[in-house]
Amino acid sequence: MYAEKGPRMAENSTTEAGAKPSAPEAAELTPAQRLEMATKLVDRFALWGGVGGLIPVPVVDVAAVAGIQLQMLRRLSQIYNVPFSENGGKALIAALAGTMIPATSGIGAASMLKSIPVLGTIASGFVMPALAAGATYAIGKAFIQHFESGGTLLDFNPPDYREFIKAQKEKWDSRSRAKVAAPGASGGAASSASTGAAATNS
Repeated sequence: MYAEKGPRMAENSTTEAGAKPSAPEAAELTPAQRLEMATKLVDRFALWGGVGGLIPVPVVDVAAVAGIQLQMLRRLSQIYNVPFSENGGKALIAALAGTMIPATSGIGAASMLKSIPVLGTIASGFVMPALAAGATYAIGKAFIQHFESGGTLLDFNPPDYREFIKAQKEKWDSRSRAKVAAPGASGGAASSASTGAAATNS
C-alpha cells in the first residue's frame, strides 16, 4: 500500500539539504538544534506530501503520501535516536490517520475524484495536495511532541494525540491561507496607497 518513489525522492531532498544526520551527529545536537532540525524537516515533508497529492492516479496518490509520511517518521527517528521499525511505523501512521477523520476520509474522497475525467481531476488537484500536506504536517508534529518528551515508537499511543493532531492540522491550514492571502493583501495595500497618492496630488 505504501509507494516507494515518493519517500525516496523526499529522502534525497533532505540529504541534499544536509538535514540527514547520522546517529553520532544527532547525538551531538543540543535539544534546541534537534527541535529546529525536526521542525524544518516536518515542514519540508509536508510540502512533499502536497506534491504526492498531485499524482493524478487514484489510490496511487494516497499510497505515495503514506510513503512520504513513513520516510518522515524514519528521519525524525534518526534525529531523536529512536529505534525505527518500518512495519511499526506504518501501523502508527495508519492509526494516527484514523484519529484524523474526517480529514483522512477527505483525502480518500479527493483521491477518488481523480477517476472522474477532467472536472474530477481538476477539482481533486486543488483539494488533495492541501489535505495531504496538512495531514503530513500534523502527523510529523505529533511525533516531534512525543519524541521531545522522551517517548519511542513502542510507547506511542495515537488516541492520546487526537486533539493535538486536530490543532496542528488547523495551524497548517491557517498558515497556508495566510500565505495565499499575503500577496493579495500587499497588492491591495499598494493599490490603496497609489490611489491615495493620486488623490493627494490632484
